[in-house]
Amino acid sequence: MFGDISAQHWAFIIYVIGAISICLAMIGLAALLGGRAQGRTKNKPFESGVDSVGTARLRFSAKFYLVAMFFVIFDVEALYLFAWSVSVRETGWVGFIEAAIFIAILLIGLLYLWRIGALEWSPRKPQLNNKNTD
Repeated sequence: MFGDISAQHWAFIIYVIGAISICLAMIGLAALLGGRAQGRTKNKPFESGVDSVGTARLRFSAKFYLVAMFFVIFDVEALYLFAWSVSVRETGWVGFIEAAIFIAILLIGLLYLWRIGALEWSPRKPQLNNKNTD
């Protein structure tokens, strides 16, 4: 039954058992040796010496989530460019042109987002009407 398992598999099994054992030992020792003080102030939230006031739930503007999505999109762009930079010698000029087109498309997208005001955090200022209406 156990004869067909190779030495590498045994090493992995022993590693997993050892890791689980160490985790259980740390949790068990913390439960045995840890303090058990109870009280009204012990269960109260505490942050950097200041008692918490109000709820922890904050409402964020939809703009916050839009900017977060833009960040993720352009972060993925950086990953593609990193992969391209690692293989630049193998791809040659064709790869360079493809990367340049990729960057140009993303720059056009960024300029479009900037143009429509998707990157603006603050609310729009009301425009003053400077016409003389006498």
